[in-house]
Parts: sequence; C-alpha cells; structure tokens
Amino acid sequence: MPTFDLYAMQPEEPLRQVPASGAARFTWEYDDGRDRLLALYQKGKDKQWDGRKRIDWELEVDPCDPLGTPDEAMSLYGTRHWAKLTEKDKGELRKHYASWQFSQFLHGEQGAMICAARIVESVPDLDAKFYSATQTMDEARHAEIYGRFLHEKIGMLYPINDNLQSLLDDTLRDSRWDMPYLGMQVLIEGLALAAFGMIRDTTDKPLPQQILAYVMQDEARHVAFGRMALRDYYKQLTDAELREREEFVIEGCYLMRDRLRGVEVLENFGIPKAEAEEYSEQSEFLTLFRRLLFSRIVPCVKDIGLWGKRLQQAYVDMGVLEMGDASLDLLMSEDEEIAEKLDAERFAAEEEARVAEVTGAIDAGRAAD
Repeated sequence: MPTFDLYAMQPEEPLRQVPASGAARFTWEYDDGRDRLLALYQKGKDKQWDGRKRIDWELEVDPCDPLGTPDEAMSLYGTRHWAKLTEKDKGELRKHYASWQFSQFLHGEQGAMICAARIVESVPDLDAKFYSATQTMDEARHAEIYGRFLHEKIGMLYPINDNLQSLLDDTLRDSRWDMPYLGMQVLIEGLALAAFGMIRDTTDKPLPQQILAYVMQDEARHVAFGRMALRDYYKQLTDAELREREEFVIEGCYLMRDRLRGVEVLENFGIPKAEAEEYSEQSEFLTLFRRLLFSRIVPCVKDIGLWGKRLQQAYVDMGVLEMGDASLDLLMSEDEEIAEKLDAERFAAEEEARVAEVTGAIDAGRAAD
C-alpha cells in the first residue's frame, strides 16, 4: 500500500525541497588521517548488518498496543476526555501515539541520511568522509526498518513534526561544514537516542525492542564520530564563533523541548490545539520524558567545548544542567552491550530450538525402526 494512503493526516508537501548552500570539498591527501577516526571507520564497516535478516519480522505486533504503553503515559489520562473513551478508543489512541513517535523516528533517520551524505560532501578531511559514508548507509538502513515497522505492523504514519522539520531545514541550509554535525549528530540524534533508549528499556514488546536496540548500537558510533570531529575543530574557533554555535544549540533545544509533544495526535482525536497543548504541558509522564530527552545532548555539548554561560543558564532553565556530568562513554558502551546481549539470547534460543528439532526427528526415526 502506498505510504500516502497510511498517513493519519496528509503531509503539506509530497516532496520537500530545502535549498542548500556551501562548498563540496575535495582533498588529495589520501594517507594522513586520525587513527581514532579511522578505527571508528573500520568499526563502521565491520558492524554493517541487514535489517531483513537480523530482525525477527515474524514477531506479532498488536497495532492497538505496539509498545505496551501504560495509560498514565498518554496526555489525555486523567482529563475529562479520558472517562469517555472506550477500551477500543484507548487502543486507537495508543496506536496513534506509537505511529506518531515512530514516524518522527523515520523522518529523522531520513534527515540523518541526508546530513551524513552532506558531511561526506563538505567536510575537509578524508577520514571524516570515509566514516560519514558508512553512517549514510546506517541511516538508510534505519529509515528502511522504521518504515517497514510502520507499514507492516502499525499500518499508520504521521507527517514530520513542523519543528523537527524546521531544525532539519536550518541544519541543511547553513553553509558551514560543521553544522550538519552539530544539528544532526548532537541535537537531533542525541534527542532521538534518549527517546529510543527510554522505549527500549520500558517496552515489553520484543519486536520494537529489537529494532531500537540494534539502531542504538549504530547510533553509539555516530555520536562518537560527531564528538571527535567537533571537539577537534572547536578548539580552533574564536570565542565569537563558539557563541554562534551555542546560540544554535540553545534555540534547537528549546524548540525540541517545547514542541515535540505529540499534540497532532490529540488534534486528530478532535481536541482543540490549545487544549491539547495544555494537556501535554500538564502531563507528569511527558514532563519526565522531555527532561530525559536531554540525557544524551547535554554531556555531548559540554564534551565538544560548547559550555558558555548563556548555554549553561539555558540548561539551568530547563532543569538539565547536572546532566552535563554524565558519562557518554558509559552510556554508549551500555548501548553496545544491550544489542550484543540481545543477539546472544536470541540466537542461543534459536540454536536450542534447532537442536531440539533435530533430536526429535532422530528419536522419531528410531521409534519407527
């Protein structure tokens, strides 16, 4: 079925064009490179995988409860509208929320693919071009996987959130080669990683858990790449240049905190926009969720050298400043370990089932003799 037949509300544009500026940069130095970035490039090659084979697409998913979302997690919970909902209505609401979340993941991954390709084009160093090429493939795989999950398991999509689109547009329009790193690798992917992790660690549904665990294993490399490249480059910038980038981070963080709330879902259920925004603002679960979204962004921003007073004050205002002390390396190693452990458990169980099947066949043959 064509994707446009599955949208809960139609996208404003069938094809969005973002005018891009900036130079394509070639380098004729093929021997020199940073060992740590080339090692990451090698890891990127070694860790390529096929979403059709690694993920068990035979697992069943209930479209009306694809993530095991508790009642309390939905913004309508406890409002005058909640008591009027039948169990069927609540299932439909869960379906819409999951569709909205995974649709933003899907659109964000397409944006990440385009940004990674843009980095290949514009970054001046060959080692960074090499790694970005592997990331472009990673992001294509992620978009493929999220698209398949939405098409085959939920059967519904939502258009890209206006504010996510706005941040993507700003990232791509900027002619400075480091901005796709900062906008995508640090802000959009940092926020997505936190959202992926929260769902991965709370859902009891095996298929989305697999998808999120394996995608996060890739994203751990991408964040490491962005940190390395930007940390090296930002040491060379003037205070004025650093402040310009901090302003971009501040604006992007407020935009994501205040606007990525799934208000579109409630509007689709007939709730006026102002009322839907009020419910989203008052939701205790959503308040916690929005705060946790910065668990990957704040320590990364601090690590790459953007930590001026105005930026710190913005994080104080958001209540997330203390997250700057978190260990990104520990978070990323945990992402790697969770995916590897999931693989080990899955494939050990499959091997055990195969052995039992063979043993059963042998026993049946002996009994027949």
